[in-house]
Amino acid sequence: MSPARQRPRLTVEQEPFLVARTHTATFSSGFEIEEHAHPWRQLLHATAGAMTVTAESWTWLVTPGKAVLIPAERRHSIRMWGEARVQSLYFPPDLASETLACDDCRVLTVTPLLRELILRVIDLAALDSRDEAHARLLAVLLDELRDAPDTPLLLPMPADTRAGAIARHVLADPAAEDDLDALGRRFGASRRTAERLFRAETGLSFGLWRQKARLMTAARLLAEGRSVTDAGMDAGYSSVSAFIVAFKNAFGCTPGRL
Repeated sequence: MSPARQRPRLTVEQEPFLVARTHTATFSSGFEIEEHAHPWRQLLHATAGAMTVTAESWTWLVTPGKAVLIPAERRHSIRMWGEARVQSLYFPPDLASETLACDDCRVLTVTPLLRELILRVIDLAALDSRDEAHARLLAVLLDELRDAPDTPLLLPMPADTRAGAIARHVLADPAAEDDLDALGRRFGASRRTAERLFRAETGLSFGLWRQKARLMTAARLLAEGRSVTDAGMDAGYSSVSAFIVAFKNAFGCTPGRL
């Protein structure tokens, strides 16, 4: 068996010329990284388990084969589901790139080429702008990030106290069958008012919002090792077949594959 390959050591002299840094880590299920921000842009790639990335009233789900691009100085927190293995690339804020200049988090699908590019950069530990091979690798990486399909696995939370209480109730018990009339009475809003608030503050009807919440819950349960049947039922689906169809439409793969 060949010895493990050592990652190159970075030097202080390289510091001003770095255009990418890397980091890898494994986290246990439920581990939470509290709200923070960093001066460099981050590409956070999940290779196992799942993560929810929350920034203000938005939550993005990152499953294996997906990555989230986090802008510099964007305050966010991260929660791990299942044994999560993650890879991070960090890019300096002054790196001229339209691809990296996003205003908010962006979840994208990691194509086979993009996955290999990420692995190559991690193998190098960092990219140095003075190295021509590194500069070419960075250019191809940015092209692949630009062209990677967006995956809208995000769940906006309504800011209104009544709609927010309904949303939190659904997230706490996604399998509950309470309709919006009952939830509205419980939390102080008529059905019409609650529907209006969800549409105005999340861009989704309450029905679509609850469906997305259930799917994100199911993906988290799968990442924690639950069976497809249990994940679907616990997330509120009445049949496994309906769950599989909805999951495939949202995630592009069956729950068994995830």
